[in-house]
This record gives sequence, structure tokens and C-alpha cells, in this order.
Amino acid sequence: MGKVAAKMKVMPDSPEMDLDELQERLEDSLPEGAKINGFERDDVAFGLVALLPTVIVPDDAGGTEAVEEAFTGVEGVESVSVENVGRI
Repeated sequence: MGKVAAKMKVMPDSPEMDLDELQERLEDSLPEGAKINGFERDDVAFGLVALLPTVIVPDDAGGTEAVEEAFTGVEGVESVSVENVGRI
């Protein structure tokens, strides 16, 4: 079975959010078999900065769904979307 790299966009619920703390919470929430291969940050608007983690997951039936659900349940996360997916 191969692996998939997915670049995700995680929007915090407030511009005042401590992004380093949010990154740690996202890493702690990962389901088994998934790992984060780095974070980027994207200035959205009015001081709001989105986190763009690249997540490596096994290439199976669920894909990135379990990671999306885990990230959505993290305190301080407004929304989660998948920006780009590719096999590695």
C-alpha cells in the first residue's frame, strides 16, 4: 500500500490564536498512521493566518477523512479543507 501527501488548510477561529499552540494540538490529534510533514502559514486577511500542514496518510479507502475529522475537533479550529492531494 502506498502513501498520500495532502496539503490541508486549517483556519483558526480567531486572529488572536497562538498558531504555535494550535500546531501542537493538531499534531496531538492525528489518527494512527498519519503524520505531519511540515507546516506553512498563509496570511488570509485582517490579521487572520491559516495553517497549511502537509499530512502523510496511508493510501486506503478513508484517505484524508480521518485527519479532517480529527482536525475539525481541535479547539480553536474554525474550518478544515483539503487543498491538494498526491501519491508519494
